[in-house]
Amino acid sequence: MTPVSFLTTAQRENYGRYSVPLTPEELARFFHLTDDDRALIENKRGDHSRLGFALQITSVRYLGTFPEESDLIPSAVLKTLGQQLSIVNVKCFREYRESQQRWAHMAEIRNYYGYRDFSDSIVGFRLTRWLYDLCWTGTDRPGILFDRATDWLLAHKVLLPGWSLLERFVSKVRSCAEIRLWRFLGQGLSEDQKQRLEALLTIPEGSRRSSQLDQLRSGPVRVSGPSLVKALDRLQAVRDLRITLPPTAKIPPSRIAALARFANTAKVTAIIRLPVERRLATLVAFIHHLEATAHDEALEILEILLHDLFGTAKRADKKARLRTLKDLDKAATTLATVCNAILDPAFPDNSLRTRVFSMAPREEIAKAVETVSALVRPPDDVFYCELSEGYNSVRRYFPAVLKHIWFDANPAGKPVVAALAWLRCHEAEKVTEAAPVEVVSKAWARYVLSANGGIDHRAYTFCVLDSLLAALQRRDVFVTPSWRYADPRTGLLTGPEWEATRPVICRTLGLSPQPEPILSAMTEELDNTYRAVLNGLPDNPAVRFETVNGKPDLVLSPLDELKESPAFLAMDPELGPTMADGGERTEEQRDATTRK
Repeated sequence: MTPVSFLTTAQRENYGRYSVPLTPEELARFFHLTDDDRALIENKRGDHSRLGFALQITSVRYLGTFPEESDLIPSAVLKTLGQQLSIVNVKCFREYRESQQRWAHMAEIRNYYGYRDFSDSIVGFRLTRWLYDLCWTGTDRPGILFDRATDWLLAHKVLLPGWSLLERFVSKVRSCAEIRLWRFLGQGLSEDQKQRLEALLTIPEGSRRSSQLDQLRSGPVRVSGPSLVKALDRLQAVRDLRITLPPTAKIPPSRIAALARFANTAKVTAIIRLPVERRLATLVAFIHHLEATAHDEALEILEILLHDLFGTAKRADKKARLRTLKDLDKAATTLATVCNAILDPAFPDNSLRTRVFSMAPREEIAKAVETVSALVRPPDDVFYCELSEGYNSVRRYFPAVLKHIWFDANPAGKPVVAALAWLRCHEAEKVTEAAPVEVVSKAWARYVLSANGGIDHRAYTFCVLDSLLAALQRRDVFVTPSWRYADPRTGLLTGPEWEATRPVICRTLGLSPQPEPILSAMTEELDNTYRAVLNGLPDNPAVRFETVNGKPDLVLSPLDELKESPAFLAMDPELGPTMADGGERTEEQRDATTRK
């Protein structure tokens, strides 16, 4: 249960008292006397009575209660009220605080301004309902809830009770919300599930290992294939518990997250000492959150491994190209000599072959062509030769990924999910069933697709991994449950909900619910703008075409600098006196303007 005594010493000392100096804004807001205030005050006799009555009105407005310790009244308050009532000697207030008429004034103020006691049943019902909603939907500490309850009482003209009474009230409401949460989380558990949850907290006899809860809380600490397999085994261990939230209980995610954080950080002995309802609810929340966390941690390792795999292959290909650069230059030089002879118009066609072979033997030209063909890479090469060397390492963890992680996707990621499903069913390299080729890009086609219509299983695997890495980074594929790799469309309004909300949103944005008129107007405006620019190009001195390397290039003249207005220079001290006097800006001044 939540402890009753949770207020700090400062909260107790400042409750219902003048504890901090008042700002001019607070004095103007709470201690300005209205016409109704003045009408009541004028009926009182004597300056001390009028000043005291005004102080009672404004103090209950600011503090939520009538001041008990008159010695703590700030002098700024007395001075502000004295100026409004034309009372020069505000020390006359001492006479009022020793009189008995202030008790009658309190009752008069309560009746006239509609202040109510905390014991009012309507007040208790409304505050309980409001405070219970805060406790159910949020995870604020009791001290914050106490301050918010105090603000609610001030806003609804309820006289503040004693701090201990309000403290017990907040604690009681908060405890009721927590007990309801625990019961909701544990109401759908079977006896078998309860036993499995309790077993998480026990250590096997004769074993020095930690409890299963500690093992589940320990996530991967290295990025490697074996570490990924362990992370996937951890994910499957969480799934084997078969713990799900009650489908009918609409529990705020923040409350479940708070229980999960406690279970993830507290000692096992502390969890064991909890009441049964709270212990089971804490473990249910922990398992619910752990499945999403385990999903994310496994996918993070997979993403890093794939990034390293393709990055290493790219670097290895670059090193191989550098080692063969001399051979490529030699072969390219031979072919360039031959091509120059072919392009020379001085040699007739009937003797061209004889001339070419006299410059370079046939065997040398054939070897140069073979060398260039072997060393030249297409612009979109995928470095498959270097990737294939890491196939054995990929096989150590990729089957486990296919077994334990089931992806879903948006329309752009559907080919990747289909390819993963095919690999999940056809792990062997020798298969006859046709694989989905929508995932195979043009760069991968030369390695994956064969002439007879089949596929290279190893190249297809790397092709799917390449597409999976890109889809993960674009969030085209996602898993459930997850925090980082969840469906990015989750939470968007769709279907009837969007149709019901769309008029309100369009009205807020100043748009029509029907998109056709707006799109037609934008299309027409864009077309007219393009035509106007096109028609003005011949007479536009700021636009010209220049020939660069035999190709036309569009050149735009820079815009003229606009001088700052005098008003802008006057209010911007960083520009300095130079610009104010009409001079040129310094480099520092131009940088300052750019930053602004």
